[in-house]
Amino acid sequence: MAYPSWANTDQLRDYYDNEWGRPVRTEQGLYERICLEAFQVGLSWALILARRSALQDAFDGFDPDVVARYTNADVERILAAPGVIKNKQKIRACITNARATIDLREGEGLPDLIWRYQPLHSPCESAPEAAELAQALKKHGFTFVGPTTCFALMEACGLVDNRIHD
Repeated sequence: MAYPSWANTDQLRDYYDNEWGRPVRTEQGLYERICLEAFQVGLSWALILARRSALQDAFDGFDPDVVARYTNADVERILAAPGVIKNKQKIRACITNARATIDLREGEGLPDLIWRYQPLHSPCESAPEAAELAQALKKHGFTFVGPTTCFALMEACGLVDNRIHD
């Protein structure tokens, strides 16, 4: 099987084979991916995958209802947790984004908002829809959601099909 250049380890190949590019349509699944993409900013995806389990533990399985109630004490708890990326801004972004996710329930909800920006054609490197999605998420109170991060989210969650096909 052919792999993209970034899938250069067994862990990344496993992620590519079993998760990357597969449609994610649940609120919790999309919220988790937004958080993981935020943590990835400036870092490698291999590092994020290596720390994913610790992040899931620290953020109560990325349950937005739980994370939205986090306080400063929770931020400090997460900063002290083993295996977690120690970035206070990114931790606070996950809390802010949990609250924004909950607020979206009064309207279309996070899955419908994100999937509304699925491009008609799958571009290879960028999409104007990624910039539009970033703008829409920011309008709803999300942080750490720039166009590049949103395009990576769109690829990871199956909105854009950039998988190498046999």
